[in-house]
This record gives sequence, C-alpha cells and structure tokens, in this order.
Amino acid sequence: MALRAAFRNTCTLSGLLCQLSSSRSHGRVCASAVLATQQRSNSTSSKISVDFDQSTGVAVMHMKSPPVNSLSLDFLTEFCINLEKLEMDKSCRGLIITSSLPKVFSAGLDIMEMYGKTPESCGEFWKAVQEMWLKLYSSNMVTIAAINGSSPAGGCLMALTCDYRVMVDNPRYSIGLNETQLGIVAPFWFKDTMANTVGHRNTEMALALGLLYNPTEALKIGLVDQLVPEDKLMATAEQTMAKWLAIPAHARQITKSMMRKPTIDKLTSKREADVQNFVSFITKDAIQNSLRTYLEMLKKRKA
Repeated sequence: MALRAAFRNTCTLSGLLCQLSSSRSHGRVCASAVLATQQRSNSTSSKISVDFDQSTGVAVMHMKSPPVNSLSLDFLTEFCINLEKLEMDKSCRGLIITSSLPKVFSAGLDIMEMYGKTPESCGEFWKAVQEMWLKLYSSNMVTIAAINGSSPAGGCLMALTCDYRVMVDNPRYSIGLNETQLGIVAPFWFKDTMANTVGHRNTEMALALGLLYNPTEALKIGLVDQLVPEDKLMATAEQTMAKWLAIPAHARQITKSMMRKPTIDKLTSKREADVQNFVSFITKDAIQNSLRTYLEMLKKRKA
C-alpha cells in the first residue's frame, strides 16, 4: 500500500475509458508521425514519462509520481494510456519499467483511493487496477521490471506482471504482497500471479503473513530473477531485453499467452464480481478502521 496520506483530486474511470478509446483510434497515427520525424521519441505526462528508442524497438517507462509512485486512479490512467499506445505501435517490441524516484519503485495502491470513499469511487478505482494488470500481464511486448527501490503490495504486483525482474541489490529495499499487515486480503488474481511465479507454498506463506522480502530473500524464492548493483541496473535490463528479443516474436508471444491465458481468463470472466467483492470488503467498518489506524500511524511518524 502506498505510504501517502494526502487527499488529492482524481479522474473518473469514465475519463479513463474515454482516453483509452481515443488512444485506440489515434495512437498509431500519433506514434507514426513522431517516429517519422526523429530517431528517438519522448512522450511525457505528469506522472509517467516514456522514452522510446526506435533503433532497438525498446521503450523505457519512468514512473515519477512523488513521493512514492502511489498507484492512484490518475496514475493508473496515465500508465494504461501510455502502455496501450506502445502496444499499438508495432515497432515497439520491448518495455522496461522503472522509477525516477530514489529508493522506491512503487509503494503500491494509494490508500486514499480506498479510505472514506463512496462505493462507486472504490469500484472505479478497482476497475483501473484490474485494467493495469490485464494490459501488462497480457502484453505482446517483452516486459522487464527494473526495480530500483522498495516495491510492496501493488508495486510488487506490477513487477510480477512483467516477464523478468531485475532488482537493485540493496538490503534496505523490500518487495512483497504485504496486504494482510493492513487487514486487507489480496484478491485471487494477485494470488494467482504470485503463485505462477514463486509456487503455491511460498505464496501461501507470503500472503498469510504479509511478508516483505529483502533482495536476497526475493531472489532465493524466485520473486525476482536477478540482483545487480544500482549503477548496473539499466544496463542489465537492456542486455536481458536483447536476449528476449532475439527469440522469434511469434513463438515467444504464443508461449507467453499459453502460460498466462488461464489466469487472465479467470479474472476476465469474473471481473464484475471481483469489483463487487472488493467494494463490499473495503467499505466494511472494520477495514476502514484498519486503514484509519494505519494513516494515523503514518502521521505520527511524519510528526
């Protein structure tokens, strides 16, 4: 969960869907126009920036939403729009996701999207979380998470959706799905994503206890694939990307789909029920009290 305790304005899911619809109809035209005029194109938004190198076919997405890259509704909107535009550009074959903020990859879901909100607002937010996961987990691009800081809860989920995870070898950083520590239960598709990566028993222990792993521990259970010094992170991600892109795209994409389709189909078929379950759970008095207690603790720490 995000370590963020300030109210801010958020866009609505209807706005997200409208913008995504617009990107479907105009994404190819915009991308082609830019790529036709320069070797390297840069698109920047307030919380996400994307650098695309046409010579390699690899884009780097930088998350830059201070203080901790909270997965708020507006952040998820920008993330999905940028991801869809890259997906539509057939010259883009790979995506590296990293953070522009020091010491943090993403601190996860923004608590303020779930605390003191109406059921309708909570539902809109959860649909956006689903959308992020569906787009990233099913992407035809090679996706690599270059994890340059701590990545709990939703930040860990984002990393898990990628094909490969490289993490900075710093014992101060941690990663894991720690929802139970806040009195929240990770939904089935969080669980399935982690189980697909580290196995049933490791997932059961991690989710039940809300474990956060340091980089060495994360590598040991397979939560991350490689540890590197901070100054080698992006070079390692780029080298790994080159290896993945050397595989014939059709074979790699079909294999990825074969491995992930059952998990994707499970959420797709239960998407509305999952939203209703989340809203029913998160709006319970006991859960709201847990979130309030956590926010009060954060305020005391800041004081």
